[in-house]
Amino acid sequence: MDKNRTGQVPAFANRYRNLADPQLGGAVIMVSDEFFAPAKRMLSAEEPQFEADRFDDHGKWMDGWESRRRRDGGHDYCVVRICPGVIHGVDIDTRHFTGNFPPAASILACRVDGDPGRDCNWQELIPRTELQGNRHHFLEVDDSRTWTHLMLRIFPDGGIARFRVFGEANAEPDLGEEWIDLAASAAGGCAIACNDMHFGHMSNLIKPGPSVNMGDGWETRRRRTEGNDWVILGLGRAGTIYRIEVDTAHFRGNYPASCSLRGATTESDDFPLDASASWAEILPPAMLGPDQLHVFEREVRNVGPVSHVRLDIYPDGGIARLRLHGRPEGD
Repeated sequence: MDKNRTGQVPAFANRYRNLADPQLGGAVIMVSDEFFAPAKRMLSAEEPQFEADRFDDHGKWMDGWESRRRRDGGHDYCVVRICPGVIHGVDIDTRHFTGNFPPAASILACRVDGDPGRDCNWQELIPRTELQGNRHHFLEVDDSRTWTHLMLRIFPDGGIARFRVFGEANAEPDLGEEWIDLAASAAGGCAIACNDMHFGHMSNLIKPGPSVNMGDGWETRRRRTEGNDWVILGLGRAGTIYRIEVDTAHFRGNYPASCSLRGATTESDDFPLDASASWAEILPPAMLGPDQLHVFEREVRNVGPVSHVRLDIYPDGGIARLRLHGRPEGD
């Protein structure tokens, strides 16, 4: 287990989706105490904020989950429903909690249909671990099982700003339609690598639903050198792509001038990134416009089933969503 508390982001936090994201179905379903701040704030996709002079009826306003001071020798807990999947790591974030953070925390997990009851068989995912104030706590998980719910236990009380659960979604795609979105994060798609994501994370490209603002997409910094920006995605289901949707919603003065898509089939995600530049061309360079949905079908080349794709944008900019509709291999 990697007890990285330095703030340096480990590979799993960039590699995998946040399974506790409310847009993927993440939700707080039970909490022992939330007197000072509701637990649902802990799952917010926004970065935690601190407002020094803001108070409410319960005291100092905090952007996260905060329980009252315990006097009974027990501990507080919060049960979170996640998008079903395999968990590779978590981040217990105590930013802005300095004199009111929990000294320790642990995480239990279960897999049930519906929500867990009193007789639920909880399994220890992360043992009791010391916490510090005002920082990230990235904890790696080595477990191949699929989980549906987590119980975050804090000892004895206090506040958590954000709780992130990084992993691979195992939700089965709906195969009732001829085509499915092969890259959808809810179907196991994931963002593997990119050359830049200064303003927006690469995983936003394959989130469910429309983007809410520019921060909810993938955006690179302004390029001042030759070349172009790119991102590599692992498909949730290997298959043949027939329709590509590139959405530049909210990007009006900072959308890419054009984009292209390449693909290949490879056994794992561990491949030389330089090799992706020579993958088979699925979509030749196509012009893009501001704040609009671009649909490509006639332009798409049938290169057969692929497991990974590389999206190139020229030269830089932001894209809200990428949808890759096709037929899963073997179906």
